[in-house]
Amino acid sequence: MSEKTKKKTKKNLHEKTLIIVIDGCAIDYITKKTTPNLYRLAENGFYKTVKSALPSVTNVNHACILSGSFPSNHGVVGNYYYNRKTGEEGFIESSRHMKVDSIIDIYAKAGKSTALLTVKGKVLEVFGQNAQIGINLQKPDAAILEKFALPQPPDDVASFATYDWIFNACYNVINIANPDLVYCTTNDFMMHNYAPNTKEAETTMRTMDEWIGKIYDIDPEREIYITADHGMNEKNRVIDLQKKLDAAGYETFCLLALKDRYMDNHKYQEGGLVYVYVFDEKKISKVMKYLKGCDFVEKVLDNESAAKKYNLPSDNIGDILVLSKSDTAFGELEKDELTVKVRTHGSLDERKIPLIAVNARKNKSHYKFSADIVKVMLGL
Repeated sequence: MSEKTKKKTKKNLHEKTLIIVIDGCAIDYITKKTTPNLYRLAENGFYKTVKSALPSVTNVNHACILSGSFPSNHGVVGNYYYNRKTGEEGFIESSRHMKVDSIIDIYAKAGKSTALLTVKGKVLEVFGQNAQIGINLQKPDAAILEKFALPQPPDDVASFATYDWIFNACYNVINIANPDLVYCTTNDFMMHNYAPNTKEAETTMRTMDEWIGKIYDIDPEREIYITADHGMNEKNRVIDLQKKLDAAGYETFCLLALKDRYMDNHKYQEGGLVYVYVFDEKKISKVMKYLKGCDFVEKVLDNESAAKKYNLPSDNIGDILVLSKSDTAFGELEKDELTVKVRTHGSLDERKIPLIAVNARKNKSHYKFSADIVKVMLGL
């Protein structure tokens, strides 16, 4: 970062800011019936639809929101990684995958206080190393719990109780420590399992909405942004693309962008985007032709086209990007295909997300992507 950019960034750091990311919150979950406080904030600010980055998965979009940039810049392209040169693969659970500073890093360098609160432990591990206050529901720190008067968190991440707990933590942190920047995010357990019009979904949304109302009332002048990392949709077909390509005689590695440890949310690791690494580059065109003939595929792009169209880093997305049709997801199966109802994300269909803002420093026309929240905050 140049000295000019540093000075501009420092000038743009407001006194108190809260960013809430409701994991998997599709637009349809927000209604006047279940989330009246969100509408109350919107009346004093704005509510609009924006886009997440692609792939529409958790790690990618936390990286986008926190850095104010796209994967082509920050380098995070999924929840899972594969190193073509070494054959190494694994879950993205450390900060080494992030190639740029997040707003938390920038605030820390500027001497401002920050807090990152998360249900999913990986979010703190990847993005919160420089947060002054880090609260991880999965690995609670006894001293932190005592300092912020918090009960022991729920034992299971895949539970409704996590929503109440993490917002209670957010409320207490703001009340007690009042950091300059608070970043609070949930799990998407409810969204993976319950459609917007179900009793479970409505109850969960009311719980979050009540806490958000209380948090807003602490300081109505606080700059607040409420968004999602991705949406959520129902699918009725899961395809194991690796098995399909193996059976067709192609030697490949299929990287599922959504794949992570949270199997309660998606037991087949099912999501809408796959990066395909073709071991024999001479066969890339043949693999693409095969994929374009599959009835479950929405789009097939080569490396260069995918990088350009979706702001992805060309050195980290394989040879081919494959997007599923709206009723289909890619996963890991015992067979190559399964007819089953699942709720999941990752594709183009889950990019549409809400943005509710109050005391935002720009009018709503400046916000087209969730990444624009921090982009605007940093004056980039």
